[in-house]
Amino acid sequence: MRLVTWNVNSVRTRIDRVIGFLERSNTDVLAIQETKCRVDQFPYAPFEEAGYEVAVTGLNQWNGVALISRVGIENVRTQFEGQPAFAKPDQEPVVEPRAIGATCGGIDVWSLYVPNGRSITDPHYAYKLSFLTALAEQGRSRLADDPSADIALVGDWNVAPQDHDVWDIELFQDNLYVTDGERRALQSVVDAGFAEVTREHEPDQYTFWEYQQLRFPRNEGMRIDFQHFSPSLAGRVAHASIDRDERKGKGASDHVPVIVDIED
Repeated sequence: MRLVTWNVNSVRTRIDRVIGFLERSNTDVLAIQETKCRVDQFPYAPFEEAGYEVAVTGLNQWNGVALISRVGIENVRTQFEGQPAFAKPDQEPVVEPRAIGATCGGIDVWSLYVPNGRSITDPHYAYKLSFLTALAEQGRSRLADDPSADIALVGDWNVAPQDHDVWDIELFQDNLYVTDGERRALQSVVDAGFAEVTREHEPDQYTFWEYQQLRFPRNEGMRIDFQHFSPSLAGRVAHASIDRDERKGKGASDHVPVIVDIED
């Protein structure tokens, strides 16, 4: 099975690019982040015409995640147990559409869009840490109940866990993506039993480049999109790659697909 994660930065804007990628990449399951639309606005028809089923959650023009599968979608969940809510000033806390899980081809796949954090002094930063901590706790609980479970936690993690995952670590010191708090929170997912499976196959590649300041032509990028697998599933990884070419051309997302091939 070929499992891909991709922050498409608006599925309606980039539907032609996404469908084109599916057609030429032989993808079985695509986890999408930043759909940026309500459920009723999602472009279901092009995916269904291409032979895929769709599961999606979204509230408005922000956030939103989806799973696109041609190997089945069962047991759809639009949040994980314990997923924290975020409270905007003078508003009730809301569990944002940042996680969707389903059984696809026998694997429990989760498309995740981890909060950005905004700044280290913003309440969104604490929200980011609590999101990752809660995800780790839920993952630990799942594996305690079933150590042989095949679980994939994939998506845009908004954390650069190693210094060389950003183009110039000096520019990022004491800023988002590389703080000790963020890295510890992401490591808690690993410590819960989930191995990141792409770096071994693609060690020196970025997955995100900002649009401004010629970041992509200068290769001033970041590695913040990952696939974390449970022990049983990690043992079935045959290959992984990052499709840098999807950042090229008109209308590209600022992220690129991260691809993992899983043996039966």
